[in-house]
Amino acid sequence: MNRILLASAFLLVSISAAFADEIPSAVPAALGQVPAAVSPAPKAPAPKLVEPHLHIARSNVAGHARVALTFDACMGQADERILSTLVRERIPATIFVTARWLKRNPAAVAVFLQNPDLFELENHGQNHIPAVDTPTLIYGIASAGSPQAVRQEVEGGAAAMVAAGIPAPHWFRGSTAKYDLSAIGEIRAMGYRIAGYSVNGDGGSLLGAVITEKRIASARDGDVVISHVNQPTHAAGEGVAKALVDLKAKGTQFVRLQDVEDTGDDKTTE
Repeated sequence: MNRILLASAFLLVSISAAFADEIPSAVPAALGQVPAAVSPAPKAPAPKLVEPHLHIARSNVAGHARVALTFDACMGQADERILSTLVRERIPATIFVTARWLKRNPAAVAVFLQNPDLFELENHGQNHIPAVDTPTLIYGIASAGSPQAVRQEVEGGAAAMVAAGIPAPHWFRGSTAKYDLSAIGEIRAMGYRIAGYSVNGDGGSLLGAVITEKRIASARDGDVVISHVNQPTHAAGEGVAKALVDLKAKGTQFVRLQDVEDTGDDKTTE
């Protein structure tokens, strides 16, 4: 009897081992096995971005440096500290406006249009979206992401300007002032010059009044200054207004982009 039981047990073990050999990985989860980790898909390389420089023709007259003041009107309200200083001191400037800003600031637009000898109005886009034709984030802002979206940003901004009674623009500056080279080619093919800069006056309107004043007042012959005219609650606006008076007192010759020859890198004006 013991021999029979022992033989049966031996047979059962042999059959189980053979069965296990035939399905070693048929149900790994049921057997408590963890499948190998799947490697994540490789990320697309980030686009190469450029932040073009722009200079204007120098006056080459000692004590009378030629400077182009450019202001971005992105979103928000008009900064009356800056606007009133420009009008009172009769200082010409180029203002880059978005469609969004135009809708919110009809009174400021009226001031611009009432002073055509002072203000050149140019295109800052429809919705303040970076003019980069591949998906990426720039300072936390999503880019246009495709050639079609870049075109919409540019054309939408221009259409809003014309609808507001502003002459058709010839210059474009995108949100963040950064581009990829292919988008630069696309915008240039649309007939625009792209406005870089050589002096960052207010650090996106995030700098304090003192450092902003110092930066702008240090502009040299041939410089193009970028600042913002849409942040009336930021300290930077106070510094901008003071710097305008400082430059005027030094005999600076202020010009708009339309009034003088210019040179931009990354094929933005050539």
